[in-house]
Amino acid sequence: MLPALEAALAELPDERPRYLMGVGDPVALIEGVARGSTSFDCVLPTRLGRHGTVLTGAGRTQLRRQDNAESDQPLDPSCGCAVCARWSRAYLRHLLMVDEPTAARLLTIHNLAWTLALMDQIRAAVVAGSLEQLRAQIAAVWDPPRVEDSRRVV
Repeated sequence: MLPALEAALAELPDERPRYLMGVGDPVALIEGVARGSTSFDCVLPTRLGRHGTVLTGAGRTQLRRQDNAESDQPLDPSCGCAVCARWSRAYLRHLLMVDEPTAARLLTIHNLAWTLALMDQIRAAVVAGSLEQLRAQIAAVWDPPRVEDSRRVV
């Protein structure tokens, strides 16, 4: 994706919006910004939420896992969304396990709020000139090197 994005953006005027469709993964978002994309849209946060996956500062979390069954922690302790402020992982997991439609809605609200907060962080890093540091932090969590890929340099 990145070589194609670079080639396409090279042909677009700098003063115009640069829209990257279908990108919602944190690594792809920051890589798109680093290359000059200015707007994005993607179903990823809502699709993940509907299927019980939560976006957090520590990476993706599958809420259906047993270790969330008795957790009184929010989905992401560093998230300020209404869902994290009010409901525990255990309660939200319970809603998922009994197929309560509210679970998908609440996880979607969290995932969207988390993604918007990430974009706020990226925007602030661009303004502060610290995009490379944030890029490395996001890659460390969301795109860790694989043991079998010894050629990859982080």
